[in-house]
Amino acid sequence: MSTQNPKVASNRQRRWRWLGALGAVVLTAGAVYGTYWAQVLRYRQSTNDAYVGGNVVQITPQISATVVGIGADDTQFVKAGQPLVRLDPADARVALDQAEAQLARTVRDVRNLYATSSQLAAAAQMRRTELAAAQSDFVRRRQLAVTGAVSGEELQHADDAVKTGQAQLTAAEQQLAANRARVDGTTLEDHPLVRDAAAAVRNAYLTLERTELAAPVAGFIARRNVQLGERVSPGTPLMAVVPLDQVWVDANFKEPQLAHMRTGQPVKLTADLYGGHVVYHGTVAGFGAGTGAAFSLLPAQNATGNWIKIVQRVPVRVALDPREIATHPLQIGLSMKVEVDVKGKADAARLPQVASTQGSWMTAVSGESESQAEARVQAIIAANQSAPPAAPTAHAVPARAMLPTDHLVANMPLPATARQPH
Repeated sequence: MSTQNPKVASNRQRRWRWLGALGAVVLTAGAVYGTYWAQVLRYRQSTNDAYVGGNVVQITPQISATVVGIGADDTQFVKAGQPLVRLDPADARVALDQAEAQLARTVRDVRNLYATSSQLAAAAQMRRTELAAAQSDFVRRRQLAVTGAVSGEELQHADDAVKTGQAQLTAAEQQLAANRARVDGTTLEDHPLVRDAAAAVRNAYLTLERTELAAPVAGFIARRNVQLGERVSPGTPLMAVVPLDQVWVDANFKEPQLAHMRTGQPVKLTADLYGGHVVYHGTVAGFGAGTGAAFSLLPAQNATGNWIKIVQRVPVRVALDPREIATHPLQIGLSMKVEVDVKGKADAARLPQVASTQGSWMTAVSGESESQAEARVQAIIAANQSAPPAAPTAHAVPARAMLPTDHLVANMPLPATARQPH
């Protein structure tokens, strides 16, 4: 009967103990990883197909002119309101002088209309008084004609004077009505002619203001294309201002990764520029309305017969913390690695139809031009009027004034001597 070598048995036992320990380590590591995956990793969706995005504010002219000055160059930082490009203001200044002169002339012309209305009203009143006197004379002569104290010829002249006075009164009232139709219900500032001339002044003033192009926001200059002496037209890109304090990240996730992704979920990001030791924190701001292929310059045509399925990617916008951007600035186009925690907000809508104002931007650089133009218009109007005329009322133009003796003239027949003058 053979006996086993004690040394071999000891080595075999040691080997089994190492294999058991290794198996236990593997099982423990698998259990730990499984637990970590179940609680953490399965709620993380990551991609390195992500890039920094931002606003590129184009500086374009609104008028045609020649460039006479350039105030900034590429890579330079500019503040909001800082002059960037200056255009030749000579033509705009001449147009403004002409518009201001026309406004002053129009104000004086409209003042003349109001004064003419007062003059015509006085003339109509004078004609009304003259007609009343003529009617009174006619009534007296008509009563005397019955007794023969007044000849028929004199009575006929009195009758003609009444008719002439009536015609003159009608003409004066029509002239007054025609003139007041041009000013009725308006003041000097609200008159259509004045408003039209004032609009021309505002337009000329804004044109002069637009000869100087200022930075609408603070940022860095990029893509300067303008040169001195160049003739530019409206809409020509001259340069761009990039506000790097308003950047975000567009991360392109695969379709299966979007199932549990919702807006507002926390995001961790790292940039290749700084490495993994700088971690940015953000939130999911929204999802693209389509895949990148759908909005590409040449969309894929999948009905050609040689179709191959390709997993599509959808851009997801990630909003960053402004304080972290200020500490570690990012530039447009930099590569990022994005990791989204999709554990929370699983019951929220995937594409919520909620309007948001977080993506709204405004500039106050050009907001003062209109108020300055209006102040200039008001100064010109005030300088060319002595006193604001009162607006005429509706009853200021009578259709036909009834005189005190009208009923006597209308109801009294002419005597035979008046019809057959001597």
